[in-house]
Amino acid sequence: MEEKERKEKFTTDSGIEIKRVYQKTTVADEQPGEFPFTRGVQPTMYRSKLWTMRQYAGFSTAEESNKRYHYLLGQGTTGLSVAFDLPTQIGYDSDHAFSDGEVGKAGVAIDSLRDIEILFDGIKLENITTSMTINSTASILLSMYIALAKKQGADLKKISGTIQNDILKEYAARGTYIYPPKQSMRIITDIFEYCSKEVPKWNTISISGYHIREAGSTAVQELAFTLANGKAYLKAAIDKGLEINVFAKRLSFFFNAHNNLFEEVAKFRAARRMWAQITKELGATDPRAQMLRFHTQTGGSTLTAQQPHNNITRVTIQAMSAVLGGTQSLHTNGFDEAIALPTEEAARIALRTQQIIGFESGIADTVDPLAGSYYVETLTNEVEAAAWEYIHQIDAMGGAVAAIEEGYMQTEIATSAYKYQEDIQSGEKVIVGVNKFTVEEKPLSDIFTVDDSIRQLQIEKINKVKSERDNEKVKELLKTLDSNARADVNLMPTILEAAENYATLGEIADTMRNVFGEYK
Repeated sequence: MEEKERKEKFTTDSGIEIKRVYQKTTVADEQPGEFPFTRGVQPTMYRSKLWTMRQYAGFSTAEESNKRYHYLLGQGTTGLSVAFDLPTQIGYDSDHAFSDGEVGKAGVAIDSLRDIEILFDGIKLENITTSMTINSTASILLSMYIALAKKQGADLKKISGTIQNDILKEYAARGTYIYPPKQSMRIITDIFEYCSKEVPKWNTISISGYHIREAGSTAVQELAFTLANGKAYLKAAIDKGLEINVFAKRLSFFFNAHNNLFEEVAKFRAARRMWAQITKELGATDPRAQMLRFHTQTGGSTLTAQQPHNNITRVTIQAMSAVLGGTQSLHTNGFDEAIALPTEEAARIALRTQQIIGFESGIADTVDPLAGSYYVETLTNEVEAAAWEYIHQIDAMGGAVAAIEEGYMQTEIATSAYKYQEDIQSGEKVIVGVNKFTVEEKPLSDIFTVDDSIRQLQIEKINKVKSERDNEKVKELLKTLDSNARADVNLMPTILEAAENYATLGEIADTMRNVFGEYK
């Protein structure tokens, strides 16, 4: 007698129906490191080198964040990942009225090159890779980083890292934009052009699905909208006259990892295959320009304030999906991040999770270990097919920029987020410790907080910088930036020179605001 199943129908979080059992499926005779890269971008993957283990960190002042970076490097982190506070992300100095109450809260406050010098004090930029989660002001923060590298005597041809620099997902999902889309795309392609010549190892954009997923999208929507945005960046660079076989090598991606392990693995495998096809159709012939390389962060929106230690298990599952899916670098969230910034203990546990997966689990010992699974291969095909449907719709609308301007992506994400919440409310979706298996519990006693008084410290630093710099030189450089912004001139050299002369982030951003206006 057949037992009654738990549900009448099982689906992934994207609504793809899961069969009771999967029979043999046709598996393409593909090798890792070869087009279309379904099985990974390197022939040996983690057998030769584990993924870069990053911890996203940045809070309060540059001095405090610098201490955390030294701590993480001492614990075995192999790359830094910088979080910036909201004023820095949207181009306001700490002394601006809009910055009140936000300085140092969501990340580190950066007002000038002086803060970058403090942030990386004792850290040789030539010896590490740095990922910076910054978009609207990416050109300014990258310029400050390059300025510090020059002061350290680094070979700019050797410094490596990534700026997020993905403005389209800000319009679609996150909201930390400054300038209108056309002008933002101009700045981004200026960065592509400049870096390809001056800092050729730098990844000039990390096209981000992470925040699309955090806003409530499904895995399929995250994949589709991210690749559609990537396609728009490719076309913008090609229109600027850049060679796809050169600049596409320096594009990377940033994905989210949620709890449905097999759907996440399928998403990562499908992403590589789809991007290889997109780049090939747009003229890329160099295999390295067809490769999708990506960073993964575990899902912030999946963390619960209730029974927060359950988040350690969630993060472990999510991290495993990223490794099984072939990520190039990984950040694991602290278990307490649904409540506050992670404590040192939470950050250490998150890093140890990666290290245990890498050195103890065995899943890094062979390439694409889930290949050939009837379920995973079928799901990879189904996720890909569903994502192509979205991309074809977006193409028909005129591409990602048009789809965002029409509110298409935003509406799709909002609809998915609403349904997800409805399913939790009804109990259709179980969140352990939230709508099932609940307990009476005491709040966490060890919570990391940032004091509002640090704003005054940053203001004092800004005033000191302005009193010591050559203000006439800064004024002249900002005037040149204004002129160049009105002309068809690459803005990066002027932004860099302004940063080297201690123009503040707000001064540089405001100069471009005066020319480009703000997006409403």
